[in-house]
Amino acid sequence: MELRIEQLSFEYAGHPLFSQFNLTLGAGITWLRGENGAGKTTLMKLAGGALTPHSGHIWLNGMELRAQPLAYRLQCYYCGGDTPALPWLTVREMLDMHVSLYTGADPALLNAELAAFHLLPVLDQPVTTLSLGQHKKMQLALALALPVGLLLIDEPFNGLDVDAVAYLRQQLAAPERLARQCILLTSHVAPQLPLARTVDL
Repeated sequence: MELRIEQLSFEYAGHPLFSQFNLTLGAGITWLRGENGAGKTTLMKLAGGALTPHSGHIWLNGMELRAQPLAYRLQCYYCGGDTPALPWLTVREMLDMHVSLYTGADPALLNAELAAFHLLPVLDQPVTTLSLGQHKKMQLALALALPVGLLLIDEPFNGLDVDAVAYLRQQLAAPERLARQCILLTSHVAPQLPLARTVDL
C-alpha cells in the first residue's frame, strides 16, 4: 500500500497551506505532527479526497484521485470530528449506510468493534443523542472494520476513556493491519504506537 503526493498546492481563504508539497508513505503508521493551523487536518482531507488540490496529484496504490475519484475514495476512510449531517438517522442506520458503500465490508467485524467499544446498546438511538466519546467510538469502530487501504485518523485518542484508548492502540498496532494499511494519524501527544515514520508540518 502506497500513498504518493506530488507537487501538491492548496490554499484556504487566501492563506497558502501547501506549495509544491511532496510526500510518499507506505504501509504502517505515520504520525503527522504540527502546530495548530499547520494543515494537518487539511492534508488528511486532501489525501482522503474530501478536499480537492488546487494543483498536483495524489495516488493511492497507483490510482490517481482526479482520474478515478470514486474508486479512490472507496479505498480511504477519514475519521475526524464530523459525520454526515443526517440527524434523522439512528446509529445503526448511519453504520449501515457506510457498510453499504464499501465493497467487502464485513458486518460481523463491525459488530465486534461496536461491542468492544460498548456501543451495542445505543444502536437504535439517533446519532444526535450520542456523547462526544460515543460519537468518536462510532467512527473508530468503522475505521477499524472497513476494508480500506488508507486510514486517516484525526486525534484518535481525544474524548476516549482509558479502556477505549488501550483497545484502540492494540487494534492499530496489530501486525496484520500494519502490513496491509497505510495509517496516517494526528496527535498532540505521542501516540505510543509502533510508528513507521513521523512527518512534521
